[in-house]
Order: sequence, then structure tokens, then C-alpha cells
Amino acid sequence: GGLTHGSARRLFTRTFDRKRDLLCFAEPHRGATRNNGRDASLPPPKVPTMRISSFLAVFRPALPLILGLSLGCSLSLLMVSWTQGDADDSCGDELASGRLFLGRGDAQRDPRDGEPDDFQPRIVPYHRDPNKPHKKVLRTRYIHTELGIRERLLVGVLTSRATLNTLAVAVNRTVAHHHFHRTFFFTGLRSPKVPHGMTVVAHGDDRPVWLMYETVRHLHQHYGSDYDWFLLAQDDTYMQADRLSELVGHLSAGQDLYMGRAEEFIGGEEKARYCHGGYGYLLSRSLLARLQPHLDTCRNDILSVRPDEWLGRCIIDYLGLSCVEVHQGMTYRYFELGKNADPEREDSIQFKNAFTVHPISEPNLMYRLHKRFSQIELEQTYLQIQQLQMQINNLSELTPEGKAGLTWPIGINPPFKPRTRFEVINWEYFTEEHIYSCIDSSPKCEMRGADRADISAILEIAVERLNERYQPQLRFRKRRLLNGYRRFDPTRGMEYLLDLALEAYTQKGHSQIIAKRVNLLRPLSAVEIIPMPYVTEATRVQIILPVTAQDQDYVGNFLDMYVMNTLDTHDNVLLTFLFIYDPFDAQRVSQTDVFAGIKAMIGEVEKRYGDVKIPWISVKTEVPSQVKLMDIISKKHPVDTLFFLAGVWTEINSDFLNRCRMNAISNWQVFFPIHFQEFNPAVVYRDQQPSAASSSFASESLRDGRFDRHVFDEACFYNADYMTARTKMAADILDNEELLESMDVYDIFVRYSGLHVFRAAEPALIQKYVRRACNPRFSEDIYHRCVLSNLEGLGSRSHLAMALFEQEQANST
Repeated sequence: GGLTHGSARRLFTRTFDRKRDLLCFAEPHRGATRNNGRDASLPPPKVPTMRISSFLAVFRPALPLILGLSLGCSLSLLMVSWTQGDADDSCGDELASGRLFLGRGDAQRDPRDGEPDDFQPRIVPYHRDPNKPHKKVLRTRYIHTELGIRERLLVGVLTSRATLNTLAVAVNRTVAHHHFHRTFFFTGLRSPKVPHGMTVVAHGDDRPVWLMYETVRHLHQHYGSDYDWFLLAQDDTYMQADRLSELVGHLSAGQDLYMGRAEEFIGGEEKARYCHGGYGYLLSRSLLARLQPHLDTCRNDILSVRPDEWLGRCIIDYLGLSCVEVHQGMTYRYFELGKNADPEREDSIQFKNAFTVHPISEPNLMYRLHKRFSQIELEQTYLQIQQLQMQINNLSELTPEGKAGLTWPIGINPPFKPRTRFEVINWEYFTEEHIYSCIDSSPKCEMRGADRADISAILEIAVERLNERYQPQLRFRKRRLLNGYRRFDPTRGMEYLLDLALEAYTQKGHSQIIAKRVNLLRPLSAVEIIPMPYVTEATRVQIILPVTAQDQDYVGNFLDMYVMNTLDTHDNVLLTFLFIYDPFDAQRVSQTDVFAGIKAMIGEVEKRYGDVKIPWISVKTEVPSQVKLMDIISKKHPVDTLFFLAGVWTEINSDFLNRCRMNAISNWQVFFPIHFQEFNPAVVYRDQQPSAASSSFASESLRDGRFDRHVFDEACFYNADYMTARTKMAADILDNEELLESMDVYDIFVRYSGLHVFRAAEPALIQKYVRRACNPRFSEDIYHRCVLSNLEGLGSRSHLAMALFEQEQANST
């Protein structure tokens, strides 16, 4: 059978959401054997295979790999929109053909036959009463709220005090963490110790029917309007989360549905069925809403020992719905696990296609089942990827380029083709010990950290795949890496080119040293959108400006930019000055105030804008530590204050302030922007003054400067986050009183906050060139960063080279 567009899309939705960092491997056409050609005695190329790392916690971690030939690699992203072969052909194995969700005999079912059409658009006319005053329309915070978009599935697991820390934990570890959007564990009585990472709801009564009643009521009351489907299951049920999520994705959410394994009531006289709780069952949102008014009556009138039978009787008596196993062509598949059964030996189609398995007697059995179903999913993924590769290969003959246009690996974007020499992606040369492309522009640096781990893994995988390809005729052992090259192609991933010195062994025990070149690719997987808390651009920003006596000359320009970009535009911004006096100036402040000029400028601004107040705080200290200054500021502001710690060289503008509001998230993330520092104009332009055109062009494209990654002075964060981090730091200060002077605010958030520390280039934060005064009383790291910032801020290499060249010419004459 063929692979339809829907099944291909579902396949890669499942595959690439969890299987990260695929690695493709291939050999070039030449140099395969000692005689520079493929030896006839060697086996034919194997079918491309693929490994995917860390699909489950129970798997042994290994570097993932896709093994391909010169023209192929076992990965494809093509989603075909047709079915190969005749529509009436039977594929036999439903798992292999990807038709897991078709009901029995429903493969050719027309969805229009006997099914209500609930997908017709409905137009709601808008009528405005001219006699009533017009009211401002209040928009919702999120677009999905306004459009009525709900999450698809919420899972409720019925557990008990005795099994909460055993079977319930196994359920949470196998499916809840990574697959279901939301999972709750409902119990009658809470255990003394609640497992970490689980949402447990205790109802206070461990009677089974009472637990079911309270669970259904809780789901409707708190989440009835947020989810389309509700899945209830017991903690001795193994659930295949991806298949269940895909099942509800194919069902219409607007209908009343009670779906699961249909069971006869005790006596078996009536045709109505209830859903067995051991295999789980689905309740639609509309059914839950209709059932809610009858729950109290059912609790009082229906007598039953089994909670699933009680719920089924309530739904049948008051809503007239019976449990179904097939609906809209979709089948709820389940499997009953026998006593002392071994999951590794279960190979029936019913087991492979099951959504749920019951009963599970112990947590270890739950993990073994999870491993077995993961292997089944991987096998299915391999098969469908090979099918897609074959389709891509066949389809390439119809393209204008033909087979020549087929790039390796199949399904991955072709390499980036530069249009000019400026777009060429450079290859990095490396050996096993050193890399010849360093961050600090050094010609050679030691291989360490993540780079060393990456190269070691690549070498190991390369030798492993060579052995898999040529065994049993040949067996390889790595002697050393002759040459290594790598580059990052943003259109496809990290590419590697390795020249290996290998010792090849034959079956007779003979060996010889050979050189082998291999190509490897670590493709880019699916981009994952990280959920972030809600933020708004209406938040007030409190700017903190520390000023020393040496910085007075730059305050005037700062105030001018602040007035123009915030006060004139009525931006929601406040400014506070922090005047830092050294002990000598502090003693003479009554006679001569070194900051008198700045205070006069502040008074003029307040006079011009009558409703504006710019407060200042005076501090006396010998070492103006950033942490000590923030301790003073933090105590004088509310905990929900959004601080922007600025410098006198900072040019405030609305674009950056909005990014400050969006990137600083309370109890989640702090933002440390990297400002753009202009080069020294005396070095860049020397005796020539820049023209007005070049100056305007430079400001637009950020020319003649660089992003200063050595400076951490600017920061956006909430006061509550800073206070929390300082509280955690208190114990370390008791042991080392000089710690405050050796750290800055960035170090505190990195070491003590546990928040996301977002460090990024900020093109809207531009500073003129200035030579900073580096205080030797700070820590060695802070002082060293300050010196590097001054040195690198002089000019680019070309500017410095030209200046030295002109100086040598002047000296020679």
C-alpha cells in the first residue's frame, strides 16, 4: 500500500518532535577499497538504516546516526499527496501501511454517509443598536481565546494512596511528561509524600464511585471550557500517548461521544454498553457539559461497586448514549495483557496497533511495555522513511535535473550555494587535539568541552558505520584522524569531512593501514517553540543610571536622548540617578558638590515638563560595586518593578525599551543586551572627518563598530528576581565578604537565580566610542573584561593595520 499525505504528515509530526540530532553518514565514490574501486567480493550496499538517540529514557543514550550511500540517506521530509497503487489493494499489515486508525471494514467509507456535517461555516451577523451608546470592544489576551480554540486532550488518571508512588509514577514517567498536554492524577486520600513533577488532586474520600463522581465534576468545573476531549484511565493502564492524541485529532469535537472498550452490564440483558475503565475511555466536552446537571442524581440513585460501570449507567440513563468502539471511521484499539506475559514476545497485530494495554501489575512491566512500543514505533518510522525515500528517488526522474538533481542525503535540503564570494561558508579545520578556528581569533586553540565531545562522537560513529557496512569481509579500527573539516550550513545542519587512518582486518586475520575519507551530516531537526509566559509592551520601565565624577561629561547627551525619545513621546518610563561619591568628594559636598551641574540639568528638565520628576540617590563608596549599588536601589522600589540598568553612554530609544519589556519576564528570564560600540573615530577616520552621508549610513547599518561582548553593564530584570537571587547568595557572603566586589549583576543571576539568562546582540542600543576607566579594585575578571573592551574598541583589524602602515611610512620619511 502507499503512504497518503495525512499519514506522511502524522509520521513526521511524531518522528521529528522527539527524535533530535539525526546524523547522516556517507562515503564518497572514490577510495572505497585499496584498488580505488569497489571490490567485487564486498557485499552490495545495505539498505539505508537510521538510529535515533534518546527516544526514551529507558534506551541507552547513543549518538544518533542515519547511514546512507553516496546518493542516499535514510531521512526524508517529503509529504506526498497521492496513494501509490490501486485503491482496492489490501496491504495486509495495517501497521506497515500506516492505517492504524481505520475501523473494521471502513477503509473505503465515505464520511458523508450517515454522518452529520458539523463543519459548515456559520455567519453571525453584527447589529448595532443606534439608540445605545457605543462601547469600546475589549479584546482578549490570547487569540485562541477570542477564536474559541481549545486544547485537544486532557488526561485524568485514577489512582489510590497505595499505588500513587508506584504505578502512578510509572504512568507519569512513560507518557505524561513528554506526550500529553496535561495530565492529572486523582486520588481519594493524598500520600504523605507526593511524587515530584506530578499534578495530584485529592478528593478526601477513597471510595471508588465517589472518586469517579468527584473527578468528573472537577474536570467539568475547572477545565470544561479549555479542552475538547477528556481521557480517563486507571493507573494500571499503559497508554500509547501519540496514538491517543492522534485519535482525538481525527474526531469531531462537536459531538457527544463516549468511546472505549464496550462491556456488557452484569446480567447482560440490555444492548447498552459501558466503557471498561481498565482500557481508558474518551469523553467529549459536550457530553461532559450535558452530564454535569445529572451527576448528583446519579450519585444518589445508581448503586454500583465499579466506578466505570456507575459512570456508564449514568450516561446511558440520562443522556441515552452507549459506549462505542468505532466512530467516524476511527477505532479505539486495546489489548488485554495475559498473566505473566512478556512484552518482548508479543507480536500480534492487535498488540502492535493497541492504544492502551491492561492490566499492568507492577511498574517494571509498565517500563518494559513502553520500551517495546517504542521499538515498534521506530520500526514503523524506519519503514515509512524508506518508502518516502523511494518515492523521492522515483520522483526525481520527472524533475528537469533528473537523477543528477538528487542530493545526498535524500530528504535533506541541498547544500547552500553562495552567489558571491562573501557568502561562502568557511570550513573549520581540526585534529583530535586542536581546532584552528577560535572564538578569540587565535590561529590555534585546544579542543575542549562540547567541541571535543562532538568530534569524539563523530569519529566513533564513522568507524562504527564503516564496520556495519563492510563486515564480515572487513573490520576497521581507527588509528588516528589525518584531517578533519566541519562547517555549519544553516539550510541543512553541521557537515563533517574526515580523513581517517584505519587498520583494516580481513577474515583471515590479515591487516593493512589504509586511508579513508567519509562525509557526515548532522541535520537540523524540527524547530521547537518554547512556551513563554505572557508579557506586554505597556510595562513601566524604571531606568537606573549610576554616575561617577569621571562620567559627568556624558550625562548631558544621555539626558537629551532621554527627553527626546521618552518624555516627548510620553513613553511609560521613569529615570532615577545614582550619584556615586568617593570619600573625599563626600566630605566636601556642603562646600563643593561635584554633581551640582547634573542636578541643575535635572532641574531644568523638571521645569520644562511640569509633571515629570527625576529623583536621585547619593551613595558614598570607594569601590562602586554594581551589586552594592543595586542592593540600595532594590530596597527603594516595589518588587514588581522592571529595572533597566543603564550607563551614561547609553542612548535610550523606544525600540530597545520595548525589547527590554518583552525579553525580561518575571520569575522566568532576565535580559542582558550586547550594545553596539562605535570604533574610535581618530583611528577609523584619522585626519578625515566622516561626511554626513556616511554618518547616516553608518547609523543605519551599524558600520565602523562592533558588538561589545565584554561589557555586562546594561541589564533588564525584575526587582523580585534580583531579590530572590540575592537571598540565595547570602550564605556565600558570610564565608567571603569580598564576594560582592568580585561579582556583577550578571554573575549573580547566572549562579543564584535559576532563571533563563538571555544574552543577545541589541542593534537598537548604540554607544559612541569612549575609553572606559577600569578600576583595578574590582575582581580580576571584571578588570580584564574592561581592558579588552577598550582595546577591541579602538578599531577593526583593517583600521589598525592602516594606521600602523601610515605611521611606519611617516617614520621612514
